[in-house]
Amino acid sequence: MSLTFRLDPPVTPELRDGVLKMWADVSNAGGAVGFVPPVTPEAIRPELVKHFAAMAEERARLLVGYDRDGDVAATAFFTFNTHRLMTHWVWLYTVMVHPRYQGTGCGRELLAAAAEAAQGFDGIEAIRLTCRGGMGLEHFYAACGYKEVGRIPGAIRVAPGDDRDDVFMLLTLD
Repeated sequence: MSLTFRLDPPVTPELRDGVLKMWADVSNAGGAVGFVPPVTPEAIRPELVKHFAAMAEERARLLVGYDRDGDVAATAFFTFNTHRLMTHWVWLYTVMVHPRYQGTGCGRELLAAAAEAAQGFDGIEAIRLTCRGGMGLEHFYAACGYKEVGRIPGAIRVAPGDDRDDVFMLLTLD
């Protein structure tokens, strides 16, 4: 399966609804994207609105992967730094692939498309992201060229008694 990627697609009701549905599906399948199951698209909506507001203010950009039917199948949000000493790298947030496409190489495609897009951003030399420990995500990102550069033990509380590490990853762009 190969996805078609688009940077900065128009924010339409179809895009909004597609991202909301996918985000809920990813979360409910156990994905580490800011929510724990069970979650509905309506519960996620305020977080997506924050992402869209940052895009409208040109503080963020969206990369979307579409499947062959034109449905949203993957996303990654770039967030630019405002601190003058850190404008040479971007954050990558809400990196997700719909569960039906996980294990098919679409995650690697998404990260490659994100690196390619970031290389086109003026002055950007690296991508940083964080991931939830205890799920093997840091190994996936490492296989895609990212290096673990830090870890905060127990920083993410998934549920009472279930604390996970917050793992910082870095990809230096060529």
